[in-house]
Amino acid sequence: MLSRIKLLVPNLALATRGVATTATRGKIGGDISSVFPSLSGIAPPPLPGRYAELKRLFTAGRERVLAESWEKLLLDLEKETAVVKRFGSDLIPQVEFKDLASLSKAKIKDIKKRGVVVIKNVLPEKEALSMKESLKEHIERNSWAKAFPADSPAVYELYWSPAQRAARAHPSLIASQCFVNSLWHSSLPPSMVDTSMSLPYADRFRIRQPGDAGFALGAHIDGGSVERWEDLEYSLCYEKIWTGRWEEYDAFNADHRVHAMMDLYDGAGSCGVWRSWQGWLSLSTTSPGEGTLLVNPVLKHATAYTILRPFFTPSTPPTISTTPHFPNSVQGACQEFNNSTHPHLRLDDVMTHVPRISPGDYVFWHCDTIHAVDRVHQGASDSSVLYIPAVPWTVESQAYVERQREAERRGVSPEDFPVGVGVEV
Repeated sequence: MLSRIKLLVPNLALATRGVATTATRGKIGGDISSVFPSLSGIAPPPLPGRYAELKRLFTAGRERVLAESWEKLLLDLEKETAVVKRFGSDLIPQVEFKDLASLSKAKIKDIKKRGVVVIKNVLPEKEALSMKESLKEHIERNSWAKAFPADSPAVYELYWSPAQRAARAHPSLIASQCFVNSLWHSSLPPSMVDTSMSLPYADRFRIRQPGDAGFALGAHIDGGSVERWEDLEYSLCYEKIWTGRWEEYDAFNADHRVHAMMDLYDGAGSCGVWRSWQGWLSLSTTSPGEGTLLVNPVLKHATAYTILRPFFTPSTPPTISTTPHFPNSVQGACQEFNNSTHPHLRLDDVMTHVPRISPGDYVFWHCDTIHAVDRVHQGASDSSVLYIPAVPWTVESQAYVERQREAERRGVSPEDFPVGVGVEV
């Protein structure tokens, strides 16, 4: 089966990349809503018929093996969901920054299982709060900048404020990134990937006000959508899953992540680097329900379900799907989830708030962790963060960072983000 996929997938990708085959310097679209069809309110077109053939390559001759694997996954997923529903936020690992070098094997195992970790006290609270005040001043100086939602600004298309630059270069933040990167492993030579270090990546920031219901990011994962099946290297990240051995899947093997094409369609949410962990640094005190992060803390099971779901109709007993439909997968967007397209995930039960977060805490979640944001900010004060992921060193990422340096020098948007209408000052 793998040989058949190798023959077809590259041809599919090359035939459909379109503008993605040429270099781009900035994305079309004005704000973060362009990344999420559910936020934009624009219904995406159905996938082309050729996706039925792509789906068949994964399933032909393996229908029984996959069906048995799927049934076992659903049983195990139900058990794990019950645990999450019972314990909730208490399952989310929390560690002190000062203890990173001495964490037990049990704690490391827990972080890997949950696909999320809260590192406490990475920065002193006073320093984090000072960064937030600096961000507010930067917004005033750059009033031309777009933000989403337009009527209740929360996420700003600004990247080069003094606070953002200082945070990206801060030794404690870099040490935290290196720690989570070190949880990955690879058989590739260091000249191709180094998971012991982290490169700087410019991203947005959020200052979400109480009562806001506009920045209601539903359950999703970043790093593309159909690319997980369509790009050969990307699909090989999940080979254990689509060959019927999801129990053996290692979410922290970096071998095929290095050259995976996460964007075949020049999407607004594409990324020019591999972000092994998404992350944000908190600039406020935020409790569950107060505009904070929710995650699915069962990484292996949720990933296996994501990869296998397109091959089956949501019925009992399972039936192999032969249509070109990949549930909630849209070309040029991230992978979204809802109760209709991914019913067995039981999102209402499994999506779990991170615990109470204080200014200076650093939250990381694995690049395949399903995550969301409170639909309504029910707190009494702002929910503010700097988005700062962990980025292992690769040749491709190093090249991106060098181009990013030029965008910083000019004060314009990095190429992964929408083209701005002004220069930051």
